[in-house]
Amino acid sequence: MQPGFFDLDERHQQLEKLGDPLPKLAKVVDWEVFRPVLEKVHQKERKSNAGRKPFDVVLMFKVLVLQHFYNLADDQTEYQIRDRYSFCRFLGLTPEGRVPDAKTIWLFRERLKTLELVEELFAELMVQIEAAGYIPRRGQIVDASMVTAPRQRNRRDENEAIKKGETPEGWDEKPAMKRQKDSDARWTKKHGKTYFGYKNHVSIDRENKLVRHFEVTDAAVHDSQVFDTLLDETNTSADVWADSAYRSAKREAELKERGYRSHIQTKGTAKRKLSERATKANHRRAKVRVRVEHVFAAQTAMGGMLVRTIGIARARLKIGMMNIVYNLRRWAYLQARCA
Repeated sequence: MQPGFFDLDERHQQLEKLGDPLPKLAKVVDWEVFRPVLEKVHQKERKSNAGRKPFDVVLMFKVLVLQHFYNLADDQTEYQIRDRYSFCRFLGLTPEGRVPDAKTIWLFRERLKTLELVEELFAELMVQIEAAGYIPRRGQIVDASMVTAPRQRNRRDENEAIKKGETPEGWDEKPAMKRQKDSDARWTKKHGKTYFGYKNHVSIDRENKLVRHFEVTDAAVHDSQVFDTLLDETNTSADVWADSAYRSAKREAELKERGYRSHIQTKGTAKRKLSERATKANHRRAKVRVRVEHVFAAQTAMGGMLVRTIGIARARLKIGMMNIVYNLRRWAYLQARCA
């Protein structure tokens, strides 16, 4: 028996009652705002007018949002669009109709990577969020999180060559192997653990817990090196929180000179332990600074602390999209809470 319109509408209503988050996301966001940026993807001459027209760029962007929202591979994204009523409604498609396949999704993402559009898309989203009234308030929190990449089994001399910006000997003769080598990711240690990959550096505002600025680097870049890039001068408060990795006498002086109030945690050493007063001050700061850990925890739940791609360009797109999707989810939550 062919389902009727009212049958489908009733199913959609049932999905919403069961907690489907996508209708809220669809209502909150003006997706057409992203079109001018996204249309750069198709700004190239087609060799022929033959064949099917490409999918709408806004639709493809929403496909990537779904992919990062639910941590799906390209094949699984295609399958879930065909299988799930909620996905089809969000995209304005029908399961029996034409949907983007896995290769189409990969090619669209590659164009975004090549054109370096993720920062522009992030900026467009933030304009829209702030226009809705969610401006940066009550100070900002700066931190970074490790994003691991597939570990490379290189020899020590090969790693030394990569660090110098050189191609290890013999790699050019093996192009298939070379394509699978990530020469941008780096090794580092944190809290006694070894990591290989990249870092997602962010600043969030204290009140709304939205990512205001982000930067992607390899894992070996020290957190403090991108601190100034992340500072948000538009925040209504001059308060700045960060962990002890960002603290130095020079930074404290610079922040004071620029009119900021530093709440960066202090760090003791084996020879010079923190006083009781400094320990209590750190505890007070940590109560605020912990809000940024909630952001990273939400991204971890969406698969954001791992990239399966090769190279920093693809990692930047992946991490940038994860920051975009986190802000979309957070914005929808803030709107629902106000309602």
